[in-house]
Amino acid sequence: MLKKIFYNLICVSSLLMASSCDSWLALSPQDGIVQSRFWQNKEQVESAVGGTYASLIDGLPEKMFILGEIRADMITTSFRITNNELDIINSNILPTNPLTDWRDFYRIINYSNTVIAFAPSVLDKDKTYTEVALKGHVAEAKAMRAWMYFYLVRLFGEVPLKLSATSSDDEIVPLPKNTKEEVLAQIVKDLEEAEKDIPTTYGNREKDHSRITKYMINALQADVYLWMEKPTEALAATNKVINSAKFGLVSNQERSLAWFNTIKAGNSNEGIFELAYGSDYTIRFINATYPFYAIFGSGASSGFRRYQATTYVTETLFTEDIIDPTNFDTRADEASLSTATGVITKYNRLSGDTPFNFIVYRYADVLLMKAEALALLNRGQEALDIVSQIRKRAWAIPQTEKSPDATNIDGTGGVLEYILEERAREFAFEGKRWFDMLRNAKRSNYKRIDLLIELTARSVPSERQQSAIAKIKDPNSHYLPIYQYEIQTNTLLVQNPFYK
Repeated sequence: MLKKIFYNLICVSSLLMASSCDSWLALSPQDGIVQSRFWQNKEQVESAVGGTYASLIDGLPEKMFILGEIRADMITTSFRITNNELDIINSNILPTNPLTDWRDFYRIINYSNTVIAFAPSVLDKDKTYTEVALKGHVAEAKAMRAWMYFYLVRLFGEVPLKLSATSSDDEIVPLPKNTKEEVLAQIVKDLEEAEKDIPTTYGNREKDHSRITKYMINALQADVYLWMEKPTEALAATNKVINSAKFGLVSNQERSLAWFNTIKAGNSNEGIFELAYGSDYTIRFINATYPFYAIFGSGASSGFRRYQATTYVTETLFTEDIIDPTNFDTRADEASLSTATGVITKYNRLSGDTPFNFIVYRYADVLLMKAEALALLNRGQEALDIVSQIRKRAWAIPQTEKSPDATNIDGTGGVLEYILEERAREFAFEGKRWFDMLRNAKRSNYKRIDLLIELTARSVPSERQQSAIAKIKDPNSHYLPIYQYEIQTNTLLVQNPFYK
């Protein structure tokens, strides 16, 4: 599998250089491609880095969305839901479910490892390739690797750490799992090293949003540190983004839906890192390269819809102003969903249009991560002030406003719970909800396990609720099983405890 992964990287990179995958295959075996054919000049390094992004965009956004939302409480089934997806919604997760297959993440990790391993050799071969450029490329690869491992550690808990490139069958070796602490330590190390050498800009806003910059690293660091229960470090990371003065909330002074379309279209002042499909990805009726058109479909693709919003979203998170029906949260109707039908509209574009970007981090996310860090540092009023800033921009309605005691940080109805609700409204269907809920539930040795119990009661069908609630009370159930194929092919892997 890893040999095929490296070959695919060469194919993607070669496409960027107008070369043929068939010609690469005919020239020499894998080791020959690595050592004598490919890593010869800076253009090849650049194409390898670009190929990593291209492969990620083609293979991962749909999985990032599904695994970040399907176990939470904001999406439910629609016409074309698959049995594998339905099993996860019903809390019937099995090692044979292909949605638990982690190979897409490890493919990108191996691409990153390959750049880290082979790019330095180009410095002596191409005198126009500078030390600064090399450090930047390696930094991008380390940050990409850290990001992929952050997904894996949140999804699976313990996973194998592979930090060397696999470029031939001779290098494929079975690996045991590393602990969560070891994986997180490597993530922190990669990000700290990458931050020193990564560019702050690539020359224009479009590139700055679609490639990893220092500010994407800072946003990711904040996310990682909150997961690790290190609020001081998380606060420092958010302040690096804020103090750069390069980002801001997109204005919504006219109470218009157009403000959110500006964000969705990509490359706004609010964007920090986005997976950009670009004009090459024109939407067709059923488009394999842009998954969201079909899975949330409207119009011609409505019969292929797999997900829609839950009643919890339409009736509680985005409720209505009974006193003034014309008053509404501008993040709701047509920005994220139709509250009348539950159709998710956040990714919808018409056939023939260029797809919306898949937004990974934006400025509002950094602000709310800062609010969470402040609350954990017992600076509750400062955290609430940030929530108010976010709500004001969105024209949030009074019915969803709460006034928690600034000293009630982590209790029922406290500051952290209010931030969590606001994150649900602000980042509806952006692939963050499950991770937000789990992060808040597991903090302080699962002090708020009730958050996951309530989530399960909201999202699992009534006839399965008692079984699902019993499962969610076991922390081992919060991580996915290792896909059966991996268990069968890697004798050093041990199945996650809940699924043995």
